Amino acid sequence: MLYREAGQFKTSYEADGQIFPILQDRIALLALLGVAVLLVPWLASPYLLSAILIPFLIFSLAALGLNILTGYAGQLSLGTAAFMAVGAFASYNFILRIPGLPVLAAFALGGLSAALVGVAFGLPSLRIRGFYLAAATLATQFFVVWCLTKIPYLTNYSSSGVITAQPVIIFGYGFDTPGRKYLLVLAVVAVMALLAKNMIRSNIGRSWMAVRDMDVAAEVIGFRLMRTKLLAFAISSFYCGVAGALYAYAYLGTVEPEAYNLDLSFRILFMIIIGGVGSVLGSFLGAAFIVLLPVLLNRVAHSLALPTSVASNLELMVFGALIIFFLIVEPHGLARLWQIGKEKLRLWPFPH
Repeated sequence: MLYREAGQFKTSYEADGQIFPILQDRIALLALLGVAVLLVPWLASPYLLSAILIPFLIFSLAALGLNILTGYAGQLSLGTAAFMAVGAFASYNFILRIPGLPVLAAFALGGLSAALVGVAFGLPSLRIRGFYLAAATLATQFFVVWCLTKIPYLTNYSSSGVITAQPVIIFGYGFDTPGRKYLLVLAVVAVMALLAKNMIRSNIGRSWMAVRDMDVAAEVIGFRLMRTKLLAFAISSFYCGVAGALYAYAYLGTVEPEAYNLDLSFRILFMIIIGGVGSVLGSFLGAAFIVLLPVLLNRVAHSLALPTSVASNLELMVFGALIIFFLIVEPHGLARLWQIGKEKLRLWPFPH
């Protein structure tokens, strides 16, 4: 069978090197998703679901949102936790103020509220860039947390500021167990990750990457900088807002401003640095690494009987060392290492 590409006729056999790997990747992804849906809820313990898998999926979604803005659009942001907080508190207030509103609709409205805040604080990106833009988004973090603590209406006039999240009921089915919450989070993350993957391959994604590589040249060839940058802020904030709502309703069980502090923003930034900037897979790999590393270090500290002062700071020291390592040795992170490993396995045991 013949097909035409770049003005030349090629047989499908000549394209097997490109077609087969793509098919293998899609088959592997479907198999992994099937295992995650069918086997994990039945085999995993409640601790594994609640303490590891659910936060891993939520942080993956938040890291994916930040990767859209920083990795693909080239706009550095340090206010990810603030957008997550907007999504969580907006979802809570939508459910509280509008009787009968579906939970998923509240999550979507929370994401849209975060998108509006992201567009408002993304306006400085039209004039500034780099570390100056990072400082502007850092102001978002402090401003949003200040609003949540100083405006009683947002917390439903709670004296403590800590609010119990409403029960998650969808079509009369309550998601009140670790297994059910895991399936809900998995479904939302899988759908949004697929949408992000397709969006990055579209004209929108290409415009983001053009602005990231050289915004002046992108404007010369016809890309609108204002629309492209603000769209990146809106979509990134929407993803972070939905992740914040899931973080409150499926993981914490409470809606509180202190859960979305500056430390959370830096942790999500570390996820995309370690996992791979500008990679959907890197968002998941970085989130898995950050979630699993404290558990591993905790076990190592107990097994080696390390002093408490050393064990408490071991996580921070390892994080710093790994960030420096990936920035120097492999700037593209774990996603690039995974790609190199796959290429070597496809050629193994033959060198050519």
